[in-house]
Amino acid sequence: MAVSPYVQAMQELFRANTRSREFPAHGAKVHSVAWSCCGRRLASGSFDKTASVFLLEKDRLVKENNYRGHGDSVDQLCWHPSNPDLFVTASGDKTIRIWDVRTTKCIATVNTKGENINICWSPDGQTIAVGNKDDVVTFIDAKTHRSKAEEQFKFEVNEISWNNDNNMFFLTNGNGCINILRQVPLKPIQSINAHPSNCICIKFDPMGKYFATGSADALVSLWDVDELVCVRCFSRLDWPVRTLSFSHDGKMLASASEDHFIDIAEVETGEKLWEVQCESPTFTVAWHPKRPLLAFACDDKDGKYDSSREAGTVKLFGLP
Repeated sequence: MAVSPYVQAMQELFRANTRSREFPAHGAKVHSVAWSCCGRRLASGSFDKTASVFLLEKDRLVKENNYRGHGDSVDQLCWHPSNPDLFVTASGDKTIRIWDVRTTKCIATVNTKGENINICWSPDGQTIAVGNKDDVVTFIDAKTHRSKAEEQFKFEVNEISWNNDNNMFFLTNGNGCINILRQVPLKPIQSINAHPSNCICIKFDPMGKYFATGSADALVSLWDVDELVCVRCFSRLDWPVRTLSFSHDGKMLASASEDHFIDIAEVETGEKLWEVQCESPTFTVAWHPKRPLLAFACDDKDGKYDSSREAGTVKLFGLP
């Protein structure tokens, strides 16, 4: 099978820049990494209860600030979809916090009912959704910082996301399903049996053509947004798929698990484009919003002689 010019170009690029670079970020395991919408900054959230923000220079990340205030682990964070200065963190301390990188201050703390584990910002920037360990999803007005609605689900809620059109809300659940709901007030539209086991993560591609889900069955499935049918599966990982990210052009999909590599697939064919070697499980990956540069963070290497150096680092693959 002939390799497409795109795949050839990307493989040449990755071959020339094959080493992942490490940057100290935290004193403990990094749970979440995310790029600002303009790609100038990378944020990370950690078990050490803080968030860090880096500036992307030509060939490295430079730490800009550390954000303190949470009383428990920062499990997930995300940036405002169009304002590159705002990001929000979800923590086990039963709060979410909105931060402004220009003042380095927390501009809002919103109390929630449980220990928060996942968070997303709606594409129009108006609503923040946060899910907790008790499978309650709360919708918070991003301007007034007040709760608009909340929904208690009768199943394990894993990752949550709006579609790119901002008119439907998706969540993955412990029964292997994708639940699709109308916006607030929430009305169930559809439930798709996506996987035979726990459906863990979900991501929409920037072009609005596909979304992908990762499951405990070690498969990644790719779905047509309009038809809601599975187009293809990626099966190179052996462990539950924890995290997914589409490249800025929608042509590559990175997926990671407890396997000691990150799989990079060409979306249209499912072919393996590259694999990024890791020394431990990877729990968060994020493609840069404008270029083929992948940020990720791994579990701490337990029991290794250099485990202290490894703890709390953020990594970049694809840097020149």
